[in-house]
Amino acid sequence: MMKNYILLFSFVTFLATCHGDVANHEHGSNFNIFPLRMKTGLGEEYIPEVIALKCSSWRLGVETRNIISFKAIPKECGAYISNYLQGDQYRSDSKTVNREGFFYLKTLNLKGDGKDVWVFDLDDTVLSNLPYYVKHGFGTESANVTAFNEWINLGEAPALPETLKLYNKLLAAGVKIVFLSGRSLKRKEITEKNLKLAGYNTYEKLILKDLSIYRRTSTITYKSAERKKLEEEGYRIIGNSGDQWGDILGTNTGARTFKLPNPLYIVN
Repeated sequence: MMKNYILLFSFVTFLATCHGDVANHEHGSNFNIFPLRMKTGLGEEYIPEVIALKCSSWRLGVETRNIISFKAIPKECGAYISNYLQGDQYRSDSKTVNREGFFYLKTLNLKGDGKDVWVFDLDDTVLSNLPYYVKHGFGTESANVTAFNEWINLGEAPALPETLKLYNKLLAAGVKIVFLSGRSLKRKEITEKNLKLAGYNTYEKLILKDLSIYRRTSTITYKSAERKKLEEEGYRIIGNSGDQWGDILGTNTGARTFKLPNPLYIVN
């Protein structure tokens, strides 16, 4: 009996030693059987775990409006943001927000008098500027107003597909669409062409920023004032969607607001 106990003890000790050697080998190498690194987007590369965690927390800070001022995305987060925007997660996040807008719509008893409106911001809410940011480091470069305006003037921004779905469902329900943008009024013609090219053919109003009135005005103040005008004209704002907090904060925000994801920049 004693001999059997000695053999069993020796075997267990051998296994424990082997396990320790394997564990030490794994910790001392770059190989992990179960890698704890985030793989998102196009899957072209892994993001190191420490960078993925840091950049994920940074993105959360931006989306929750805790980080409210930055000139550019941290350089080390460029690949992370690239994967996020070009992969499944950004589309899924956008889908979740717009789907909630549709679920909310189904709870409403619309009057059908043509006065129910849904207010949408334009850039990175209904139109995507991703093609621009692909060429400009996914936000890691400091903002270049001249280059960005040149992109806007091309009128080639594609639709954000999940927003376009909600837009079409709203129209089918008899809701009027109002686009309220921080774009300059002088870009009205190219903006109208871009909207039609992207599939937004029907809308009640396109409101752009008159710089003779709002040149030094914050987004919140400007959009609050324009929404107030809508309500004074008899419209009921049943929904309000934007990628910036400035789109949905302030006054006359509507019955319900929807914040779309955008880790690229902050507009105050």
